[in-house]
Amino acid sequence: MKYSLLWLLFLLPLLATAQTPPYFQQLEKKIPEQSNKEFQYIAFFYNHYVNSNIYPTNDFLKGQVIGRLYGQNTTTTSDTLRASYAEQRILPFFIYQPKLFNGRAILRASFEIDFTWGDVSYGTGGNFGGGPSGDQVNLQTQNIELELIPASGWAVNIGLQRMYDTPHNPYRTFVDQLLNTSYRLNYWGTDGIGVTVRRDADFYKWKAGIFQLYENSIQRDDDVHMMEFTYQRAIGLRWHWGGSLYYVRDRSNGQGGPSILGQGLNSTLNDYNGTFRFGFGSNDYRADVIWLGTYFSYNQSKMMDHWFMNGYLNYNLGRTELKANDQWDTGPSISGLGANLRGGYRYGKTPNDAIWADLIYTTGDEDGLADDQYSGVMTGNTWATPGGLNVAHGGYLLFPHANVVNRYVAAVTDISNLGYGLAGGTINLGHDFIPYKLHGKIGLASAFSNVEPTRGGRFMGLEGNFKIGYQLGVFMELELHAAYLWLGDFYDSPSVNGGSSERPVNPYTSLLVFKWLMF
Repeated sequence: MKYSLLWLLFLLPLLATAQTPPYFQQLEKKIPEQSNKEFQYIAFFYNHYVNSNIYPTNDFLKGQVIGRLYGQNTTTTSDTLRASYAEQRILPFFIYQPKLFNGRAILRASFEIDFTWGDVSYGTGGNFGGGPSGDQVNLQTQNIELELIPASGWAVNIGLQRMYDTPHNPYRTFVDQLLNTSYRLNYWGTDGIGVTVRRDADFYKWKAGIFQLYENSIQRDDDVHMMEFTYQRAIGLRWHWGGSLYYVRDRSNGQGGPSILGQGLNSTLNDYNGTFRFGFGSNDYRADVIWLGTYFSYNQSKMMDHWFMNGYLNYNLGRTELKANDQWDTGPSISGLGANLRGGYRYGKTPNDAIWADLIYTTGDEDGLADDQYSGVMTGNTWATPGGLNVAHGGYLLFPHANVVNRYVAAVTDISNLGYGLAGGTINLGHDFIPYKLHGKIGLASAFSNVEPTRGGRFMGLEGNFKIGYQLGVFMELELHAAYLWLGDFYDSPSVNGGSSERPVNPYTSLLVFKWLMF
């Protein structure tokens, strides 16, 4: 009897296998023995067709067009001409996490390949490569950074990495949370090279970092550095509060930067990005700029309560010095305030079933530098293009939208609004017609300038927009977007409408989008 039981125990696994249907046996064979791979690949594929009346008048700007509508990027609108084109983008991410270091060392590299269908081929340069035969050298480096984890809850990031105005680790945080907490990338939302140290604990987190924005002549003190410290703490389960200090030391005199535009307070980059350009002429300058801010959020996930809210206050101050006759003299001071408040109500069971409003206010400067002070807001758009993003509000034309490839253009691409300041915002209503499958959104956007431009008024315009999206599969979506902007009397001014004596034609856009996040 004893040996019979032993044989029965031995034969049970074999009998169970014999009774398993062949289909499930096949599935079991396909399960990998090791799920934690050293090498991972993730990619975001994006494709859209655009029909719009926005286009650049400069024939050389066939590739990447970034900046303020009616600005120095020569973009304008027409009631007879139509811009009709398709664009494609892929963002591949390569992640290497060797088992030798037991998960404490991670190398990440991300790249970008963009082009307009049918543009050029057999050449070299970014944002091209959609012509017949392709064969374009256009791989653009986004990030190459190393993350070291010396202990649980600590992270040190070294190299070309995300330079975001948030305490969250951008490589471990969903995009929606990055765009709707802290400063929402309004001040710093780009890539930069430097070192950051992070501490993530149960109820608090902080980040400290230093970035080398520009290294000009290695033997001279003519560089631009940015230093940051930001802290956030959980106050209960739903409330979070934080504060920050950012500092930029600019000794570049506008040298370096994107192409021939330069960067810094006195560069033509400001005319492209829609930021305030300091009229220093040919004088050398030195600048020190500080941002002191605080922010809060309630119900970040939208799922812990029906109500949700977040906001910030950020005050920038600083000083400049001008060089004349080989001597440094005190230049204009800097003092400006930016504020944002976003709140809404989730009436349904998904995050898309919600109505929300997003308000923004920034101070403006009425007389330029006549009083030796700039009283407007400054962002990373003074040093990069784009350096700060304002894309999470639900607008498309008045404020920029994130669904872009080569053309990132809107009426207000920087929250400083050319230094005039603004008061405005959006209101949106979203709904899931089929939960997590078919969703839509309608929205309005409007803004007033806090300063009247010459021969113009303060009303900037009113935008109406809508979106409808269908989930084709896991992280694969087909979307239709459309927006129309009725321009206000702000654009009667030649100083903001591209030099025209009349108000430009109202802009519109429509997009058919296919996107897929693959991993």
